[in-house]
Amino acid sequence: MENNAVGVQQLFFQHVKNSLLPHLSLVDEVADLLNISNDSAYRRIRGEKSIDFEEIQKLSSHFKISLDQLLHLQNDSFIFSGMLHENTIDFFGHWMKDALMKASYISSFEKKHLYFNAKDLPFMSFYQIPELVTFKSFVWMRTFLHLDDLKSKKLSLKNRFPEYEELGKKINHVLNLIPTTELWNNVCLNATLSQIEFYAEANLFESKEDISIIYDKLEELVLHYEKMAETGKRFGIGETPRPNSAEYKLFLNELFIGNNTWVAELDNAKLCILNHSVLHILVTRDERFSNYTYEEMINMIRKSIQISTVGEKIRSRFFTTIRQNISQSRKSLGL
Repeated sequence: MENNAVGVQQLFFQHVKNSLLPHLSLVDEVADLLNISNDSAYRRIRGEKSIDFEEIQKLSSHFKISLDQLLHLQNDSFIFSGMLHENTIDFFGHWMKDALMKASYISSFEKKHLYFNAKDLPFMSFYQIPELVTFKSFVWMRTFLHLDDLKSKKLSLKNRFPEYEELGKKINHVLNLIPTTELWNNVCLNATLSQIEFYAEANLFESKEDISIIYDKLEELVLHYEKMAETGKRFGIGETPRPNSAEYKLFLNELFIGNNTWVAELDNAKLCILNHSVLHILVTRDERFSNYTYEEMINMIRKSIQISTVGEKIRSRFFTTIRQNISQSRKSLGL
């Protein structure tokens, strides 16, 4: 092989390696996917044997590698992965299992950090409290996923979703192992409050008592975040932070409304997760796109006010405003 071709092929396999979970073997994964021996996989990885177009297609598709990025083709295209929903109740469970897999992948790296620009509270934060699991799951499935099975039903806190509660616990346990920086604003709970008000006004709750309980649990969730901001540590509801708990930084962003974008630092690479169509996400490891999004996130942090561990007065005022928003929403429904 020509030296230049060898270099490109070795770079290709370095991209493959960067996409693997740390405990996985590059040689084993390549050999299994291409149905070749480990020795043949080694020869391809070292550049001693060329990989053909079919092998490139299999590897690129499986590991979500952009050849444009690899070959430094400067164009306006970026490679994203994601999934579109089907109108079945199984989809939501599949979506949550995928979220657990992504969280576990990020957590598996030695050097890791999550950045989140909030439009609403982090979606999985609601899945720490059973009543909020019921509320959010019902809303997502009935209103946004248009599940036929729920069209004629009303929301009742008696009809719980134990599978989603269990998955939510697992996801939050993993997320609490990852150092995190979040940007919030004064209206970052408004989407959820609007959902409660819509369901109440459309007579889609079984009882007013359920509505009051959901408001109470939202206040419980907000209080938990206030405690995390005060301590600068991630921990679960009902737990206390430990000395080795993951770092938690919270910034007040008064300039822009967020867009629920995540950026993950993973050793020497970055991963970008974009929210679209309410519930869905797009994921890319594209170096140019992820680095640009990361730099924009850092610029927004520089223009924001840190309210975790410091700025007690501003932090107290901010969380008081969030609680007032909850109270006003509750009063608007006569509760």
